[in-house]
Amino acid sequence: MEKRRLGRLEHQSSVLIYGAAALGDVSQDMADRSIQEALDGGINHFDVAADYGEAELRLGPRMPEIRDRIFLATKTGRRDQESAWTEINRSLERMRTDRVDLLQLHAIGDSAELDLATGPGGALEAAIRAQEAGLVGAIGITGHGHDAPATHLEALRRHPFATVLTPLNPVLWRDDSYRADYEALVEEVRRQDVGLMTIKTVSRRNWPEGADQSYATWYEPYDAQDRVTAAVSWVLSHEEVTGIPTPGDVRLLGMLLKAEQDRIPPTEAEQRLSTDDLYASPFLSMPF
Repeated sequence: MEKRRLGRLEHQSSVLIYGAAALGDVSQDMADRSIQEALDGGINHFDVAADYGEAELRLGPRMPEIRDRIFLATKTGRRDQESAWTEINRSLERMRTDRVDLLQLHAIGDSAELDLATGPGGALEAAIRAQEAGLVGAIGITGHGHDAPATHLEALRRHPFATVLTPLNPVLWRDDSYRADYEALVEEVRRQDVGLMTIKTVSRRNWPEGADQSYATWYEPYDAQDRVTAAVSWVLSHEEVTGIPTPGDVRLLGMLLKAEQDRIPPTEAEQRLSTDDLYASPFLSMPF
């Protein structure tokens, strides 16, 4: 699997990042099989969060065996210093490790959330404390929504975050305003040498009302190999992107692994996806 430099952290991260949200509601046996599938496929960067159900607990039993083989990232969704500090330490306990390589402020997609997390007494202070204590190697920021790139640009003006995790896919790119915000973020990311990861690669649309939600993802994902390959190929054609987390359902991992190996030119990828009249932003309606 291709690896790309994770900004100034210098880690050579696999371009597919294991999205451990997929482990939030599965058995330990299924989790173990999925983790092994990722490792066998060449993934060396794992991304989890305290908010992902039982995911951290599912990673824990494998940690003594795999900790020195992976770049480990988690997230806190808390906004104040005290509860974020408690959550960071709880995450370490749940994953049976004494340190994560990256701690991300989670789900910060607008200015109000950013103000809470980065203001006096906010979660950023807990992250810095954890970094100074050696519990955390670096600090990053993540977020969903149409305002995420602009919000993350402002975040980089407030604090030298080492990484950013922001949305990108072809349907978002077609929006002139979104694309302008994303390109402004990329300019600052390059200036500060930040590791830029992107999410919602294989999102197709929001689940239609009354639909049988056949995957654990909160959005309807692409699940046909040709469309998955197109989506992965298009995003990874952006050389500023260091990696993309795999979607939050263990059944989709194999298709992402195949897509990374069988990439097609971005123009062909865009053409494949342009034939889907239902392709839409997942942020038209969010369950959180």
